[in-house]
Amino acid sequence: MKYLTAALTISFASLLFADHHTEQTTKKLYADTPVIPGSTYTVHDTTRPQPRKVESTGAVTISAPSDALVLFDGTDTKAWNGDWRVEEGILIASPGALTTKEHFRDCQIHLEFRVPAGREIMGQKGGNSGIFIMGKYEIQVGESHTNVTYPDGQAGAVYGQTPPLVNPATPQGEWQSYDIIFKAPVSKDGKVVTPAEVTVLFNGVAVQAGFRIQGPTKHKTTTSYPENHPEKGPIFLQWHKDPIEYRNIWVRPLGKYDQ
Repeated sequence: MKYLTAALTISFASLLFADHHTEQTTKKLYADTPVIPGSTYTVHDTTRPQPRKVESTGAVTISAPSDALVLFDGTDTKAWNGDWRVEEGILIASPGALTTKEHFRDCQIHLEFRVPAGREIMGQKGGNSGIFIMGKYEIQVGESHTNVTYPDGQAGAVYGQTPPLVNPATPQGEWQSYDIIFKAPVSKDGKVVTPAEVTVLFNGVAVQAGFRIQGPTKHKTTTSYPENHPEKGPIFLQWHKDPIEYRNIWVRPLGKYDQ
């Protein structure tokens, strides 16, 4: 057993070694980041526990409900501002962000994504994208089946704030899905009094469950809500120099009870 434990330790260490080239380099990059409020961990803390792996069957494909706005159905990007490639019914991340023309508040979002097979992945490099809700709140998109990175930056994380509860990622090259329920922050007299909340199903598995977002997601620093927060905002998909592929994207505004 001790040899098995040692082998697993060496294997995990080797994965960390690949993240930003060496574990030591990664620690240096994020050694001085602040502690996340309500947590004992710093932003992008590489010592934070990695979410446990759970098996999933991959993408849960759901057709758009009748009251949804279809953002991408395999044909064109007319619902968006931006110029990403469409090839064989697949939307491919390309230089520049892709931002919805319409703005949203409380909403349900479905999207499916794939990190191309055979692409070299190293930490945050090679397989990175994200979906930003209201243009401010990022759910990380990336390769997390074998790739190891800081937990608050892996697939299904609220970037820079919290890792996913578990890691249901399937192998690189396979389609995966997010189903997101987002509730926008509530403001009074120009100040946010109720934070935004997000629930995320990753391949049908809950990885965020009513998480209270601390403010717009940021890199290497903590966050807070700005004054005069907008009532609505766009959805945008991130270009991070990696050709992440997307399909079947739709959004539906959430109504109110008894209406």
